[in-house]
Amino acid sequence: MKRKILGSGSTKYRPVSVVDIGSNSVRLVVYDGLRRAPTPVFNEKILCGLGRGVATTRQLNPQGMERALGALRRFKALSRQIGAREVYAVATAAAREAENGTQFVDMAEQALSAHIDVLSGKEEARLAAMGVMAGVTGADGLIGDLGGGSLELIDVSEGRIRDGITFPLGPLRLMDMSGGSASKARDIIDKYFDSSPLLTRLKGRNLYAVGGTWRSIARIHMAQTHYPLHVLHNYTIGREQARSVADLVSHLSSSSLKDIKSVSRSRIDTLPYGALVLERLLAKSKVKQMVVSIYGVREGLLYSKLPKRKRDADALLSSCWEFCCRYARSPEHELELCDWTDKLFAHKSFAETEGERRLRHAACLLADIGWRAHPDYRAQRSLGMISQAAFVDVDHAGRIFMALTIYYRYDGDEEGLTSSLSRLVDDKMLERARLLSDAFRLAYIITAAMPGVLPKIAIEAEGAKGLILRVPRKFIDLMGERVEKRLTALAGQMGRMSKIEIV
Repeated sequence: MKRKILGSGSTKYRPVSVVDIGSNSVRLVVYDGLRRAPTPVFNEKILCGLGRGVATTRQLNPQGMERALGALRRFKALSRQIGAREVYAVATAAAREAENGTQFVDMAEQALSAHIDVLSGKEEARLAAMGVMAGVTGADGLIGDLGGGSLELIDVSEGRIRDGITFPLGPLRLMDMSGGSASKARDIIDKYFDSSPLLTRLKGRNLYAVGGTWRSIARIHMAQTHYPLHVLHNYTIGREQARSVADLVSHLSSSSLKDIKSVSRSRIDTLPYGALVLERLLAKSKVKQMVVSIYGVREGLLYSKLPKRKRDADALLSSCWEFCCRYARSPEHELELCDWTDKLFAHKSFAETEGERRLRHAACLLADIGWRAHPDYRAQRSLGMISQAAFVDVDHAGRIFMALTIYYRYDGDEEGLTSSLSRLVDDKMLERARLLSDAFRLAYIITAAMPGVLPKIAIEAEGAKGLILRVPRKFIDLMGERVEKRLTALAGQMGRMSKIEIV
């Protein structure tokens, strides 16, 4: 357990900056450190349109260059203000394809006072794939990273990058090549996709969607379906639903898009073209579903710089450990809680999968994050913190399982839950959340959230109907009515009779 999280790196605040110079935008993201699950602490995007017109003129847009250089000077100042230890900068399709790309990069490096790597299409695809795999363990399918100038497609399976291809199908490029004609744009897209053997082996697998354009489409789907959790990472849409919403967006006028709250005004011109690319990709590849990834090239770049020991750490447990270190009274106690509940769930009647065990450990690390809040609000505060946290490598059902477990641990009742949120988990997960929360409530009433006691107190299911709490005699004064009451409640959840045994 400790190896999976402590290998993730220091929890100290050591910010690093990543600058991404794309065909449509220039973006700065400052992360809290070079770690397994980095959290953005500052994020700014400037729409420059560097690649506007490149397909026809072979030159970067002059106004776009001026705006980009101004943005880079600001990003340098911001990185210094925040105290970034390193600045990593990359440039993608527009800079590598324009005839004046090298000249622009020279000026950009002076403005930023940092080296800029101009990524080839292959390098861009590799970093996008590494980003997705860093945020979705076991990713299997097609990674699609849509930028302003290009579309990178990468086949991943069993944690490995198989092969990939780059198409000049970014929305800005597509607008230029099609002369603003939607029907011509569709023909161009189909011509490229029909020539790719990669798309013929994806039936029944996932499409991992990367890029702001496709995230905007996912937000529209969330709004359409009144989805209760506005967290994009690992948001999943069935193939036909994704095709339907992409087709809808591809036919919307600029005035109609302006009326959609979730659509940024900066994407109004390009969004229909990005939607058309998505619709044709879903049609041609016959993937099972679309899974949104907030991790992409930037996160892949940071992930690639980690030593293997840190890359192998569990991203979810790493994030939960950082929460634990920041908010819990005793992080060591939460590690003990992982081991203590291992003993409880070791009984054959409570068999759990490796994935269920992982979620239980994550919940253990989060079990004390609400203690500083007023007692009447600890349940709701914890529910919100966990369900809305910037966790990766966990699906929405797993996220809600963790949130509900801590909600119930703080004595949250059913009236405080929205039915739409609890419907994201099935009955089995709901039952396990209640059971685990009762185990937490028992542990905390015994230990007062301090370490050193749980490893010496055993809790075990005995036979078909018993639940035994074995307490060393030196801890007998920690027992009392409240301990007995909570042990009885836990046993009741398990359909067993409780007993305290002094040893």
